[in-house]
Amino acid sequence: MAEQKKKKKSFGRRLVKSLFDFGVFILIVLVLTYLISAFVAQRVLVHNVSMQDTLTEGDVLIMDKLTYRIRDPKRYEIICFNSDYEREGLIKRVIGLPGETVMISEGMIFINGNQVKDVKGLPKIEDPGLAANEIHLGNDEYFVVGDNREKSIDSRSAEIGNVKRDEILGKAALRIYPFDRFGLLKQK
Repeated sequence: MAEQKKKKKSFGRRLVKSLFDFGVFILIVLVLTYLISAFVAQRVLVHNVSMQDTLTEGDVLIMDKLTYRIRDPKRYEIICFNSDYEREGLIKRVIGLPGETVMISEGMIFINGNQVKDVKGLPKIEDPGLAANEIHLGNDEYFVVGDNREKSIDSRSAEIGNVKRDEILGKAALRIYPFDRFGLLKQK
């Protein structure tokens, strides 16, 4: 009889310890998930056609949040940023960097008066929008354009305008869906 009580007590202790260990494991997983999502990477859904053919509506991406904590965005990188224009956030390509002057003339982009080599295969820009006149970027401003130049609302429009550094959420780094297009995103 004493032996059975001892076994029941031992089983009860093991069960409580196992449940405690499982609870600690779940807590660790939740904390790590939060930290990764908040500071390292995040899943992003492409909501429009402004970056087509590079990105298509419905693509699922991983946004790298860590890179821009270490360095600033570079020309031609694809960024995700907040905007008052769209609640979900936007994805565009960086063209102009802080302190530069941007102008679009005859379908070509000029930075500080010099024509920049555009991303290979993209059409000329038919509508320069605000960039028909020189746009001077502040020390924390970026000029962004969608790859689908004629269907993109971007820095050429007053709705978006120049993107401030603190509005940038991260770098669009990896396409995870659709599976047949899985891979790192071409930044230039």
